[in-house]
Formats: sequence, C-alpha cells, structure tokens
Amino acid sequence: MSFAKTKKWFDNPLIVGDTRYWKPKSEWWFWLSVFSFFIALTVNIFLPFVEQVRSLPYQIAISSVIVILLILYFFALKRPFFRVKLYYRSQFVFAVAIALTLWDLATAKSGIFPMPFFPSFSQIVDVIVQDRQLLLKSAIYSMRLFFAGLSTGIILGLATGILIGWLRQWDYWLSPIIKITGIIPAVAWIPVALVILPSSFATGIFLIFIASWFPVSSMVASGISATPKVYFELAKTLGADQKFLLFRVALPSAMPSIFMGIMTATAFSFTTLIVSEMIGAEAGLGFYINWAKGWGAYAKVYAAIIIIGIEFSLILALIESVKSHVLRWQRNFK
Repeated sequence: MSFAKTKKWFDNPLIVGDTRYWKPKSEWWFWLSVFSFFIALTVNIFLPFVEQVRSLPYQIAISSVIVILLILYFFALKRPFFRVKLYYRSQFVFAVAIALTLWDLATAKSGIFPMPFFPSFSQIVDVIVQDRQLLLKSAIYSMRLFFAGLSTGIILGLATGILIGWLRQWDYWLSPIIKITGIIPAVAWIPVALVILPSSFATGIFLIFIASWFPVSSMVASGISATPKVYFELAKTLGADQKFLLFRVALPSAMPSIFMGIMTATAFSFTTLIVSEMIGAEAGLGFYINWAKGWGAYAKVYAAIIIIGIEFSLILALIESVKSHVLRWQRNFK
C-alpha cells in the first residue's frame, strides 16, 4: 500500500471517526504485541525451570499465535476496515503476552507462586492437550445443558415480558411473582429441584431457566413500557391495530432492552451452569472442575476455567453480532 493510499485510508472519517475503535492508527502497538509474544517464547525456552514441566505444547501454542498475527497483518494490508480492527485489538494482545510472561516467571521459572495451587501455563496447556478428549466431551455436555436451559428461559421470558409489558391484568398478577423469584439466586432451588426432578440434567435445565427467565422477562417488559407514546399515536392515526402496535412498534422499540436482558441472562446462566454441574452431575466442565479439585490437580481446574472463559466469550460475541445486525439502525444516531 502506497503512502498516499495509506494516508487517504487513515484520513477517512468513517474509519478513524468510528467510535467502536480506539486508536486505529496505532500500528506500532501491533508490532509491539508480536514482539511481546517473542519475549514470552524466549523466556519459556531459555530460562531454566525450577520444577519439571512439559513445555513443548505451550511453546507450540505461543509460536502459533505469532504466526497467526503475522498472517493477519499481511491479510489486512489491502483491507482497511479489517486492519483497523487488528490495530484496535493490538494493545490487549500485548497485555496478554506480558501477563503470560510474568506468570511464567512467577511460577515455573522461580517458584514464587508455589505448586500445585499456581500451575504455570506450560502445565495448563499440557493438560489441555493430554485431556483433550475428556475436556471436549465435558464442554459438549455443558453446552447442551446450557443452551437447553437458556433457550427455554429466553422463550418463556419473552412471552412473560410481553404479557406484563402489554397487558395490564397480566402485569398485576405476574409482576409480584417475578419480583419475588428474581431476588432468589437460582442455585438456592437446588435442594428442591433434586427432589422433584428425575435427573441431574433436568435439574440443570430448570436452574438455568430460572437464572435466565427473570432478566429477560423484566427487560422485555421495561422495554415495552418505555416505548414513547408518540409512536403509538402516530401508528394509530395511520390505521394500525393492536397486533401491529405490538409487533411493529412496541417490540422493535424494546429491542435494545431485549438484547440487554439476553446478555445478562447469558452471564447468570453460565454461573448457574457450573454450580449445577458441581452438584449431582455426572459430566460437564463443572463436574470436571470438582473432580480435579478433589485430586488436587489444579492445572486441570485452570484448564477447564480457561475453556469456560473461551466458550462464554464466543457466545457473547455471537449475541453481540446478532445485536449489531438487528440494531444496525442505531449507528446512524451515534
């Protein structure tokens, strides 16, 4: 890319002025992030270990990150918007590399943080490689339980929220129930659910449903109630009936609140998922963490926690992508 084209690209107000991206001109942050991963790799390879650690999988992982970053850079040379996103993430990538290096120095390289409570990332990555089949099976089981409970909570939460926000008589009867059940943590229902429901899987679905139902229903109801009256009055003057007012006026206006409720429900559901799997479950990442803790295998515990974090981030990114598409009209007002 020539200097003139590069300058024209950076001067484009649609790119630099986009409030979604912070410091889109910071190319040197990208190269600093690449260099920081080289430092992390160098420290792991050349500094001696104070304990026996199988570090080859970790070194391969760090090397793969460096290669991926370089591939992304050359891929972004003729793709301005992708390049902005790459630069936008560079500072965070740099911070991750520094954190990996410091943790390596404090654990496997010096023993400042003692084993087994503070395993190095070399040990954690090695556990992920060795237990990959069990971790994959546990992750699939957890996701099956999570989506079954969350989808049930979202569907019923939408229905409940619409009834409360749109019909006064339903608001009268359901609002007190939601307010009472909403302040009770979902995990408090574990003893009751274990007695009533036939299996641990059904118990998990019920608990996740409770955790997700309240935020979705309350945010849907508040979003519908907050719809400006002028929208309804304008639609009525054009001959709109009640069905049109609900589905073409109230619900579109409540979409930001609906997505806020879904994202909140996702966070609550993930917490409830792990806790429910630690009690009575026979599979899942929560069960894996509980089992590993019992044996004092804290590297396995950290490995499962990292996988949980990755899954949660991917699900939130998917929801955010759908939200960005549905609410794309909001960008014109920012």
